[in-house]
Amino acid sequence: MMHKVRKLSIRVKVILVFIITTLIILLINLFMYVNVNRMLNRLEEIYMSNISLNELSDTLVDVQASMTAYLNTRTSDALEDYYRNEQDYSQLIFRLNGGIYGNDLKLMEKNIKNMSEEYLELTGQTVDAKRGGNVEKVKARYEKATELQGYLKTYIYSLNNEQFRVNSSSYQVLSTSLKYLEWINVITLILVGVCNIVLIVMLTSTITRPLQRLAGTADQVAKGNMEVELLPVIYEDEVGVVSKAFNAMVVSIKEYIDRVRKSMETENALKEKELMMETHLKDAQIKYLQAQINPHFLFNTLNAGAQLAMMEDAERTYRYVQKVADFFRYNVKKNNNTVTLREEIALVDTYIYILNVRFSGEIHFRKEVDETLLEVQVPSMILQPIVENSVSYGIRGIDWEGEIILSVYQREGTICISVKDNGIGISKDKIDKIMSSQLRAADLSRDSNGIGLDNVIGRLRLFLNEEDVISILSEGENKGTEVLIYIPVQGGEENV
Repeated sequence: MMHKVRKLSIRVKVILVFIITTLIILLINLFMYVNVNRMLNRLEEIYMSNISLNELSDTLVDVQASMTAYLNTRTSDALEDYYRNEQDYSQLIFRLNGGIYGNDLKLMEKNIKNMSEEYLELTGQTVDAKRGGNVEKVKARYEKATELQGYLKTYIYSLNNEQFRVNSSSYQVLSTSLKYLEWINVITLILVGVCNIVLIVMLTSTITRPLQRLAGTADQVAKGNMEVELLPVIYEDEVGVVSKAFNAMVVSIKEYIDRVRKSMETENALKEKELMMETHLKDAQIKYLQAQINPHFLFNTLNAGAQLAMMEDAERTYRYVQKVADFFRYNVKKNNNTVTLREEIALVDTYIYILNVRFSGEIHFRKEVDETLLEVQVPSMILQPIVENSVSYGIRGIDWEGEIILSVYQREGTICISVKDNGIGISKDKIDKIMSSQLRAADLSRDSNGIGLDNVIGRLRLFLNEEDVISILSEGENKGTEVLIYIPVQGGEENV
């Protein structure tokens, strides 16, 4: 039996303890319920006899009263009351004992029943005589009925008192039994509670004691002591499985340490060779780095071209080369940094200048900027990709004069940055796809620097820790597009 218990899982043990304790409490409560109900039913039977005798006495008085009322008034209502009361009284005496018993109380019930039947016969004769107009017969029967009614009241009263005395005695016995039963219930519940506590302690000890040993041994192993004794496995539950696995792990670690110690000499022998190989690898890496083109080489080359143009008095060429150098320098140095909004707008100015040189000034660019808002911190490279999209997908190739307007203003605690063009516009379906990051590849033009709207939106959301950072508005085909960026003033001030 104990062997089977040791194989039980913790879950099964907990369920068994719960079921056993619940069944014990349920059986005790059922036993107490049955006994208490039995006693309560007995108490109800005790007092029902007194209630029945009181009802019998009251109905007897009603019969006499209704008969007298009829004799005095001779109305149909009085006669109806008499017959109703007589019927009720007949039903009550029908319940009384009519057999022969040695019990005095039962014998009194029998006498009352017989006298009641005789009384009802006299009252009926009295009423019949009244209805027949026989005055002498009415008087004789009424007097006998009244006399018999007095005897009946006395008998009922005596039986009621005797019955009450007997019932009081029985009530005392039952009351005492209920008190004893209550104490038995309390004591039993206490014993059940103690048994439950013992069972729970026994169950938890089979779980916590092995866990404590496991925790102590694991702590020793964590401190580097691998010479610990293996854990004894008594129970085959989850804790036992973990203990076996831990023992296997300790043995495996010991074997691994032995293997490592044996391989130390071999590793020491190979160490010099590895160091030599690392030295040669570092030399190769240095030569590889030296062969790479430094980004500054590009800037220096462009600057040299700008200086050469200046020396040759080619002012426009000098300015163009200088702007290109500034543009690439900003891209390389600022690509992962935060910058001021002023620097971002300056990059847009540079970008528009380069485009106008390339396309003979066909791009009309206008700014409406609140200078007091330009020191707010923003992620780098968020405006130029938007302006680039306006050029590539908005105003390039249109039949009317293209224009791009960059606006910066404050509205309701938010800095709004607007890039608006009067180009071909954009459909609502495409706007939805852009906002849901479904046009990542299509968002890049062939001349793009590699940073599309999806990238701008993602970096703004990360930077501001908000979802609602940008809106794309277009009224339809050939009605232009507006891209709005929202920078909270508080958030902006914190990032300044």
